[in-house]
Amino acid sequence: MHLVCPAGNLPALVTAVAHGADAVYVGFRDETNARAFPGLNFNEADLRAGIAHAHAHGRQVYVALNTYPGPARIRDWEAAVDRAAMLGVDAIICADMGVLDCAARRHPHLPRHLSVQGSATTHAALRYYRERFGIARAVLPRVLSLQQVERLCEQDVVPLEVFAFGSLCIMVEGRCQLSSYVTGASPNRHGVCSPAKFVKWEEGPGGQRSVRLNDRLIDRFEPEEPAGYPTVCKGRYDVSGEVFHALEEPTSLNTLDLLPRLAAAGVAALKIEGRQRGQAYVAAVTRTWRAAIDRLATRPNDWQVDAQWQRDLARHAEGHQTTLGPYHRSWH
Repeated sequence: MHLVCPAGNLPALVTAVAHGADAVYVGFRDETNARAFPGLNFNEADLRAGIAHAHAHGRQVYVALNTYPGPARIRDWEAAVDRAAMLGVDAIICADMGVLDCAARRHPHLPRHLSVQGSATTHAALRYYRERFGIARAVLPRVLSLQQVERLCEQDVVPLEVFAFGSLCIMVEGRCQLSSYVTGASPNRHGVCSPAKFVKWEEGPGGQRSVRLNDRLIDRFEPEEPAGYPTVCKGRYDVSGEVFHALEEPTSLNTLDLLPRLAAAGVAALKIEGRQRGQAYVAAVTRTWRAAIDRLATRPNDWQVDAQWQRDLARHAEGHQTTLGPYHRSWH
């Protein structure tokens, strides 16, 4: 299984390569990717340097063009496809059919991966994308159970990539409207959930901090309480007099315990979420998953999870807690 790791900038890319990533995925500094935070992502010079570094070490670089253009801006996404091809990336990761169609026509030899934002959850959908746009791989949404992933692998329509670790989204990939509802800007169309320009922190009595998104109160934190980046889905709300995480608790997906079963199913690649995270996260998570994958390859019969692996991952988990998410559902 390939290990696909995030890089929000050139130092993170170098770090991912140094700690064992088989491929690194990145984005341009615009709304063509779903992590369009200020100060994040690559200009052409940095990406050219990153590709050269990765290729010198036998690794690959994928560019995420995984947002949905509006009709007035499709040319920007088409230009991004051309730029990725010109720079010599190893694959592009796309969600929109128009962008996939453009890439297939203009650059037929550039591998096309279907983004998780494409939300393909059936073998029929995967077959359509393969036959119509020639996709070389598909990233499965994080709403499927392990049994559903195994059944899709059995169909062998295209090589499949699954998320292994990182921030967990409980919404239907590519279909969430929560950020749009509060701010008018969507991660699917504008490249970021909860854009920074709408985020406002306020200091209260005794050091209590409140965070608002477009003037809507999302959460309050005590002085010693860790505060994550505010998104609508992970806020705390007053529901019938009780304040709690009504939609989703801050937590990270961690499928390390499922690694042998994912390998046996035939999963082609494991993806680490976190292009918005720093070098320490990239280093620790990449190193841990590299060690786990390599041990499974060399010692499949007596493989077991190393307790230190889990401790290292827990330190970098959102909310300092992890879950198997929908993977562990017993119902389908």
